[in-house]
Parts: sequence; C-alpha cells; structure tokens
Amino acid sequence: MSEPISNIDPAQLRRAFGMFATGVLIVTTRWGERIHGMTANSFTSVSLNPPLVLICIDHKASMKQALHDSGHYGLSVLAHDQQHLSRHFSSRGSSDLEVSFDELGGMPVVQGALAQFSCRITQAPDAGDHLIFIGEVTDYKHNTGEPLLYFGGGYKQLHKPQVMEACQ
Repeated sequence: MSEPISNIDPAQLRRAFGMFATGVLIVTTRWGERIHGMTANSFTSVSLNPPLVLICIDHKASMKQALHDSGHYGLSVLAHDQQHLSRHFSSRGSSDLEVSFDELGGMPVVQGALAQFSCRITQAPDAGDHLIFIGEVTDYKHNTGEPLLYFGGGYKQLHKPQVMEACQ
C-alpha cells in the first residue's frame, strides 16, 4: 500500500464519501460448510455484455478470504423493511436472528430482497485498503418495492411526495 497523503483526514473523507446516497446489500458466499455474509454499499454495475458487477471489500474483513476461497458470491439488494438484516450482517459475533436464504446459481441470497445476483469472480485487483471483486453475473432475479438507502451515516427511505387534491 502507498503512504497516506498527509493533508487528507480519513475521518473527514469518510464523511464526505457518506454524502453519496447508496443502496444497501448483503454479500454472501459459501465458505466451508457455512454461509458467510456481510453488509456492503460499494456495489457497481460495470458492464451489460458481458454482465459484470463489482464490490469492494476491506483487506481486514474475513469476507476477503471467504471470497478468494469460494470464487463466487451472491448479492442481495435490501428492501426498506430489511434494515434489521443490514444491521445483523454488519455486526460481529453471533445473533439469534434467523435469516432465510434463497438459492440462486448455487449461491445463498437473502429472501425478499429487491434484487438478487449470483456472480463468478473474474478479477480481484488490489485498490488501497480494499480489494475490488469483479464478478460475472451468472443468474439474477428482481422484485418490486422500495429500497433501503444509506446516506450521511444513517439509513434512509425514498420520500414519496404527497399529491395535493385540486381545490374545488
């Protein structure tokens, strides 16, 4: 890794990055005999032909090794009522929360998610303190509903403007 740029405050930079609203997703894979998952918001569609997406995983995250070992990952774009799942997969340690998974292209994906993707890792270039896992989409599903959003350090929902009735 390169030396940090001295005039950039990482905490302030994180706050600035947080001004970009994103969706929230769960990255999953099979690692050994268990399903391994984590919350992420660094997801980008890269290409339609071939169908490619990318996710960014911190070098310190155990998911990095799980993805290297598996070679595949599932992505579940969370709906507005799935904030509890985002919190569950972003914390370390055990929880009593029962998570229901669907199977898509051999990968576990969260039931009820707005969109689900199964991906085969094609590249994993190093980028600073993260790895970029580029995946070829091998299968996908999508549903209707409202997304769970993350902005400014907190969860958000889409605002639906109220339609005013015409005065009579």
